[in-house]
Amino acid sequence: MTLEEANALRQKYKIVRGYFKGGRRTIATNLTLDEAQAHCRDPETSSSTCTKSAGKARTRRMGPWFDGYEKD
Repeated sequence: MTLEEANALRQKYKIVRGYFKGGRRTIATNLTLDEAQAHCRDPETSSSTCTKSAGKARTRRMGPWFDGYEKD
């Protein structure tokens, strides 16, 4: 394993919820890349694809939103 590959494995990510009307909120921290990508693949992490009542209520309150990830 190269040093670059080892560093990539140690890199941590955070989930950030973005609102199209403006604003951001950190949802989770200290995740691996796989964990962050798995979270964002879930349909419940976007106002356009969520089906649960909590996501729909959030959309009514805040407008369109989505979860993304970035380096922590």
